[in-house]
Amino acid sequence: MKEHDSREFACVAAGVLDKKLGDDVDILNISNISVIADYFVICSANSPTHARTLASYARETVKKFYGILPQKEEADLRNRWYLLDYGDVVVHIMHREERAYYAIEKFWNHACRIKYREWQDEIEKLEVPY
Repeated sequence: MKEHDSREFACVAAGVLDKKLGDDVDILNISNISVIADYFVICSANSPTHARTLASYARETVKKFYGILPQKEEADLRNRWYLLDYGDVVVHIMHREERAYYAIEKFWNHACRIKYREWQDEIEKLEVPY
């Protein structure tokens, strides 16, 4: 079990989703604009099965690496949107149509985005059990 800070955790969650072929993985730092969480990790899935697989893989990999499970977990009835709430990091896995419709990134457009290369560099330093 490994201790974590919320930025590292968000980077690891993004890396897990990226490794399992999640599309358009984004990390938004919302810590200065909301008390909901420090980071949102957002990922697109191509089908309900892909979304379910991404959520399951993320949950299990985070459990192996950090020894924690989500404080809360939700899914819509059609398996097109999964939410894994780890307190300081909230992971959204959405079918690409739902992601386009709800436009979370546009709603939180004043949040800082962690660039892909930046979070990739951060997780390369860690030994994440993909």
